[in-house]
Amino acid sequence: MGGSPVLARRLGTRDAVVLGLGSMLGAGVFTAVAPAARAAGSALLVGLVVAAVVAFANATSSAQLAAVHPVSGGTYVYGRERLGPWWGYLAGWSFVVGKTASCAAMALAVASYAVPAAWQRPLAVAVVAGVTAVGCRGVTRTAALTRVLVVVVLVVLTALVAASLAGPGVGVDVAALGDGLASAGVHGVLQSAGLLFFAFAGYARIATMGEEVRDPARTIPRAIVLALTLAVVVYAVVAVTVLAVLGPDGVAVSSTPLAAAAEAGAPGAPWVAPLVRAGAVAASLGALLALVAGISRTALAMARDGELPPWLAAVHPRSRVPHHAEVAVGCVVAVLVVVTDLRGAIAFSSFGVLLYYAVANAAALTQPAAERLYPRALAVVGVVGCLALVVTLPAGAVLTGTVVLGLGVVHRVVRRRVVGLGRGEAAGGRGA
Repeated sequence: MGGSPVLARRLGTRDAVVLGLGSMLGAGVFTAVAPAARAAGSALLVGLVVAAVVAFANATSSAQLAAVHPVSGGTYVYGRERLGPWWGYLAGWSFVVGKTASCAAMALAVASYAVPAAWQRPLAVAVVAGVTAVGCRGVTRTAALTRVLVVVVLVVLTALVAASLAGPGVGVDVAALGDGLASAGVHGVLQSAGLLFFAFAGYARIATMGEEVRDPARTIPRAIVLALTLAVVVYAVVAVTVLAVLGPDGVAVSSTPLAAAAEAGAPGAPWVAPLVRAGAVAASLGALLALVAGISRTALAMARDGELPPWLAAVHPRSRVPHHAEVAVGCVVAVLVVVTDLRGAIAFSSFGVLLYYAVANAAALTQPAAERLYPRALAVVGVVGCLALVVTLPAGAVLTGTVVLGLGVVHRVVRRRVVGLGRGEAAGGRGA
């Protein structure tokens, strides 16, 4: 890293939990339920359990690795240190491209809940620009804003659940769950779990910001597990509520299932649906804010190691954030929101992030007993679970993800050769 300034350790456990919740609540509650219902119907509840189990295994591996390697970069660093440079690079590349797709999904979600179709893409670009500007001001401002957004979202979801379940004719059909499980089959349930995993990936923000957390060996493991547990409870309550109001077919065909549930389940409270739309905007903004921060920290770590252009390794001397990486991420996301759609972005993001966590679990398997905070079997569950969910994602996402992963491999091979040639020429010149 040479003489470049390091990031400031300003985040405590509460801030870290809030950043994780801000990512997970926005990512899952308002965007992932509908595609999961298309994959498995009412059996998406089973998929939610599977996704939660895999996410918990990943969280425990990430927590104990972050306690030993409390620097920015997350699994990129863990894979590099534990498994070798290629594994670290593949994890970092998968994370950056997968979560960049997540950023596009969140910006599009903000726009879809806020304005008519004709204005959605321009608004999404404006949102990306604003979030990037906030991120460049400093991580404490990011945590403070995310804290406000998380409180807003929890209030909105509480109002949705209370008003919807109090409506006439609302109830959970247990028999329908059994029928849905039978019709979806193992593949459908696993695909729904892979899509819902998109909702659980927010705790990665905590690990990737390890260089900015106070007492990381204690704070990071606690924050990751606590944020994930809270998110699972919220998802389960909301998913049951939406299914009870709309039924699996109604959830599957809606682009805004929570708003639809509010309209159908609370006809006597017309204020609930607009409140839900406002909450969706707030949740997606919180997720986007934390996502841009997490991606930029991974890009910073990769640039420090020469895997990405060194310009991305700059840290602002006053705000102490990787401002070049923040701006670069914002520019790429702004382009993506113009050319992609929400549903495809979710599946592609799951592909990249599941591979990222597969590397994390593999790295955790190399830790000696003295470094372990959880049973080794959890890391095995994480590796197997991640790979199983990857192969059952929609074929288009798997194909696109494989191509992008291959491009990343080509990029590293070419960059290694070019850098090696440059060093060789420089050495030759000095020798002459």
